[in-house]
Amino acid sequence: MPRPIFVAAVGAVLAALLALTSASAFAAGPYLAGQTGYDLGWPQCGSAYPAGAYGIVGISHGRPFDVVNGNPNPCLAPEYTSQLDHGMYLSTGYDPIYYTEHATSTCVQKSATLLIDSAHQQAWAIGCSWAEDQQRYASSVGAVSPVAWWLDVETANSWSTADLTLNSETLQGGVDMLSALTPGIPVGVYSTPPQWGAIAGTNHVAGLAADWVATGSSSQRRAARSCGSGFTGEPVWLVQWVTTLDHDYAC
Repeated sequence: MPRPIFVAAVGAVLAALLALTSASAFAAGPYLAGQTGYDLGWPQCGSAYPAGAYGIVGISHGRPFDVVNGNPNPCLAPEYTSQLDHGMYLSTGYDPIYYTEHATSTCVQKSATLLIDSAHQQAWAIGCSWAEDQQRYASSVGAVSPVAWWLDVETANSWSTADLTLNSETLQGGVDMLSALTPGIPVGVYSTPPQWGAIAGTNHVAGLAADWVATGSSSQRRAARSCGSGFTGEPVWLVQWVTTLDHDYAC
């Protein structure tokens, strides 16, 4: 009789180890845990591009509607092809004038079907539109099928300070549009806990897969302490530390 109990116990331990191994293998999403890479964008245009296990490239020139203003990252194509397992990040922001000047017909039509008030419909359409514009520009230069999309959410860009739900609805529009345009490619957020709190507050944005934490550290070891659960409540796939380059560590 002791033998079946022993076998069962061993089986339970093996199952637990297998589950732990599987969880660890996918903890960093499309990135292999422990590997390092780089992120780059228009400031690195024309310089020597770094080589890492993966790279993440910025589409715009820092503002969400640079693409339609004719001022995207001019080096997106060579930067994208210079990196392995390439991802891309998009500039984000909310301002009512974006709806008037930049909302696409596709996004305006889609927003009208949402069961929310007109101000939030417009906010959703703004996010949908910057996602559509930046994805379209990326595709036009051959930067297609990234391993992940990352929404660059920073207080340096325009956001509502009076109603954070307008900001979160804008981000929702971006997530929804990217998910519709490129099914199966995860969408995450690049930010910091204070910036995310100031922009989205405690509002939930559905469909996010993960967080990429800008730690501000100059050390990989210190940056890695930010692995775990992120500011959106989703797992942290990447943490960033900065020297003369932007380095990233896969959790």
